[in-house]
Amino acid sequence: MNSTPTGFIVESLTRAIVEHSLQPGEKLVEQKLADQFGVSRTLIRQALFKLSQNRLVRMVPARGAFVSAPSVTEAQQVFAVRRILEAGMTRSFMRQATAAQIKALKSHIAKETAALQRGDVAMRTTLLGNFHVRMAELMGNEVLASLLNDLISRCALITLMYQSSADAAHSHDEHAQIVAAIEAGDEARAIALMDAHLQHVEEALTLQTPPPLAKASAR
Repeated sequence: MNSTPTGFIVESLTRAIVEHSLQPGEKLVEQKLADQFGVSRTLIRQALFKLSQNRLVRMVPARGAFVSAPSVTEAQQVFAVRRILEAGMTRSFMRQATAAQIKALKSHIAKETAALQRGDVAMRTTLLGNFHVRMAELMGNEVLASLLNDLISRCALITLMYQSSADAAHSHDEHAQIVAAIEAGDEARAIALMDAHLQHVEEALTLQTPPPLAKASAR
């Protein structure tokens, strides 16, 4: 749980979006949200800006904020680009990996485990995506880290809506296997595991349209 007022609002709105209490394309009225949370419109504006950075909300000049409407096609395109980038990233990481870098990745995986055990959907999604960004950061490649962060955020909402707890746990297990291959110095296996992992995540996200919660709420 985030201890700051803005963080609490971000978490609450994220949960509402994931659970479809707020529908894709729905307008988010600042004053209504301010009344609901008992805070100023300034704090609401800050929370909406954070959500827009995560691409869960779309800010439209002169019109306001709207819940993003994710595209399965865009998610597929993102994963196609990621597979190309991350094969090279994994190879490069393998060739410079230090004990400290591997320890840092293991620490990240421990955080994933904790989020999964808590049932924290928003946090587990963030951490599972950030595993890939973390690899680029540990390499000292800020350009790649920024690029991956942008690519991952492009399908953040579709990941939140489609990824089941079982899928998330499977992704976590695959991350652990990738790190084990890196630690063992098995470059071919690490690259193959990364490619298979991204393919598995994409397949899990695009099996159903619309996602189960949206379908269940239809009348």
